[in-house]
Amino acid sequence: RRGRTSPGATSPRPSAPHPRWELAGHAGAAPFHWSESLGRRGLIRPRPRSVVVQLQLEDTVKMAAVSALVRRPLRQVSGLLRRRFHRTAPAALQVTVRDAINQGMDEELERDEKVFLLGEEVAQYDGAYKVSRGLWKKYGDKRIIDTPISEMGFAGIAVGAAMAGLRPICEFMTFNFSMQAIDQVINSAAKTYYMSGGLQSVPIVFRGPNGASAGVAAQHSQCFAAWYGHCPGLKVVSPWNSEDAKGLIKSAIRDNNPVVVLENELMYGVPFELPSEAQSKDFLIPIGKAKIERQGTHVTVVAHSRPVGHCLEAATVLSKEGIECEVVNLRTIRPMDIETIENSVMKTNHLVTVEGGWPQFGVGAEICARIMEGQAFNFLDAPAVRVTGADVPMPYAKILEDNSVPQVKDIIFAIKKTLNI
Repeated sequence: RRGRTSPGATSPRPSAPHPRWELAGHAGAAPFHWSESLGRRGLIRPRPRSVVVQLQLEDTVKMAAVSALVRRPLRQVSGLLRRRFHRTAPAALQVTVRDAINQGMDEELERDEKVFLLGEEVAQYDGAYKVSRGLWKKYGDKRIIDTPISEMGFAGIAVGAAMAGLRPICEFMTFNFSMQAIDQVINSAAKTYYMSGGLQSVPIVFRGPNGASAGVAAQHSQCFAAWYGHCPGLKVVSPWNSEDAKGLIKSAIRDNNPVVVLENELMYGVPFELPSEAQSKDFLIPIGKAKIERQGTHVTVVAHSRPVGHCLEAATVLSKEGIECEVVNLRTIRPMDIETIENSVMKTNHLVTVEGGWPQFGVGAEICARIMEGQAFNFLDAPAVRVTGADVPMPYAKILEDNSVPQVKDIIFAIKKTLNI
């Protein structure tokens, strides 16, 4: 017989009857294993010819469909054969503040060949805080320049280059060292446009870590927001998160005036979600525009740089007690967006300012004065309250250091004080 390989061996058969055959008297029953003896006894009878034709037609259609898929380009077939799954929204891109600044500078260096970076250890060492990581390998010695340890010297070189038409980014390893170059920053960069009657612009960026760090004591822990914000001719920005850092550094580089970018060393390694629009090479944050980070109705809390995060933490704690804080991220120290602050105060009727600098003549003092002199003063239901660093040089001991800079508990206390709770 066909399929027999040896006496007594059964030939392999399908587990169900051939399409041509069906079980007599058992339509729709479970399939039988094939047996020629069953066929001889008449238990299996031929199917009607119409059924056979229909089955053959279905097989022909299926084969034609498969044949058509094979002939189609792979990219079209793969789309048809791909399994469909429920897809959630993609995870937001997490970017540290350090990498956000790096991206911003990289994009501007690529966009404009007049842009270059100079400072101590910015090139071969990739920066003291690795903010310029990879830029020297990409752009070379002419655009990423290591300088001697002389802030007065390389700041002067940068200002002269800006006057000659270039767009330098001058990095101070810390803004405490910018005191060595204060004459170049204030007298050369900030005043030249005015003193030339608008004929000579100075498109330069001074950037580096600012404010209190950790364990570096009095000579390395000052906040220079009030120092440089005091001087006409300068623009001063103070980013908090990755979005701020990238948008503001790009705006600063494109600006035709001297811009001081006050970063924060303790924020460099902190990751934040970077919105899709901020990932664009054309993303800019306007200088002079604040941002409301959290909506609220009971009190306006204004801060810049690292204390913005503390204010948001305090707002989260107080929300559990029914107190809704409106947190304003100042972003720019000069020119100050007083309009946003006024509108918020007129809504909440209370004001608290938070900063890491010293209390006298500080950013908070300026905000309070501007509110008192403007229309929002009539909306205040209580005096404005300032939260600042302690009025002492920064101590070295950690417990004293912690008590010299604003903490979340200090902000909560100030908010409850102004709300008389």
